[in-house]
Amino acid sequence: MIREYESLDALDIADLVRRGEVDAVEVLDAAITLYEQKNRQLNAIVTPLFERAREAVKAGLPDGPFRGVPYVFKELVVSVLGAPTTFASRLYVDNMPISESEIVQRCRRAGMIVLGKTNSSEFGLSATTEPQLFGPTKNPWNPAYSPGGSSGGSAAAVAAGIVPIGHATDGGGSIRIPASCCGLFGLKPTRARITAGPEAGEGMAGFASQHAVSRSVRDSAALLDITAGPMPGDPYFPPPPRLSYLKYAETNPRPLRIAFSVHAPNNAPIDSECSESVRDAARLCESLGHIVEEAAPDFDIEQVQQGFLAVFQANTMTNIARKTGGSLPQVDQVEPLTMALAERGRAIPAPQYIAILQGLQRESRRIADFYEHYDIWLTPTLGTTPPILGKYSTDVDDIDSWFAALMAFIPFTFICNVTGQPAMSVPLGQSTNRLPIGCHFSARYGEEGLLFQLAGQLERARPWYQRKPQ
Repeated sequence: MIREYESLDALDIADLVRRGEVDAVEVLDAAITLYEQKNRQLNAIVTPLFERAREAVKAGLPDGPFRGVPYVFKELVVSVLGAPTTFASRLYVDNMPISESEIVQRCRRAGMIVLGKTNSSEFGLSATTEPQLFGPTKNPWNPAYSPGGSSGGSAAAVAAGIVPIGHATDGGGSIRIPASCCGLFGLKPTRARITAGPEAGEGMAGFASQHAVSRSVRDSAALLDITAGPMPGDPYFPPPPRLSYLKYAETNPRPLRIAFSVHAPNNAPIDSECSESVRDAARLCESLGHIVEEAAPDFDIEQVQQGFLAVFQANTMTNIARKTGGSLPQVDQVEPLTMALAERGRAIPAPQYIAILQGLQRESRRIADFYEHYDIWLTPTLGTTPPILGKYSTDVDDIDSWFAALMAFIPFTFICNVTGQPAMSVPLGQSTNRLPIGCHFSARYGEEGLLFQLAGQLERARPWYQRKPQ
């Protein structure tokens, strides 16, 4: 069963369970066995919930589209009953939820089995996954390298075959970064496509979204079908799709106008292998009948970067204040980078913060205007191939140097968090040392369906599913 389980995506597994060809207990046992074989080296799942998973199967699973599929939730923001919500921080190590997040309940109603919670950087602040609380997560393609972050635990678990799909969140690229580093498909939905409730109305001034990393496009699409939608009281939500996302993934798009760029808006150097992967993806899109040309939006990148940093700083202090009552934490309760960001966030006056948000909204309109002329913007997901472990340490308090290095690593992904647009990393490239390289595609606000159409077409034209770490 283990070899068969590793070869299937989530919808295939659910189909076998539905037809009675395998039992959900067998599927769960296969996932646990793979965890036992692989997690000690990878450190992907930090809170196993195997007994609760067995109890859920024994009680009977709902007959949903993912019945019997093991699933993991990231150790950030999302609350799962019976497991602490630590935000990967020592400050919250004893934080036990009294209710479950709506997204968890939607996944349970779809028949998913919650296998455990996965590693994250502290408060999701780093683009790698190396928190002091849990230790670093390693990349299944090469354990000397990072799986990216902050959803690196989920990405490592999926790439290693422990689960076929895993929950991830994205405030600056944290779905797409690890998808690129681990050879997975990762889509960040439109702002507020999935409710943040009941814990919050929005995350990080609307920058933060949640969805998943997966091996197949159709799994991601089918999951968004069952998780999308608001809760009563949500402050806003985007228009619903005309078709199911799964249906979009199964149909080719009309000929699209695709702009591509291999030059970072902030002039950060782009690794030549990342650039060539984009040029190759552009040629592939052209061969599929799309109109492709080199172009990029015009906007004030410095204002967007500094505004993005200010929102991160203010929200870091807010996350801490919920536990401390408004004061800064003790030195040994958070990592040095977290403390430095919180100190700066605490010092931002309210009028200045509002002015920063208004400036970001003005620049978002300039960026959105670009998509009136093009359907898609294609770029590298990252400025470099996957980094070695320790390259982006959070054991530092020099925010300016850290942020400059971060912006060189993720010069494209954070832009769509600011604008709220949907974007995806598609695993089309590979480096000379056999590490994955993702290509980044973004679309207009609300057009995840178009991205799924294009992703499905690319997957059929150049399948990546069987390209897995050895």
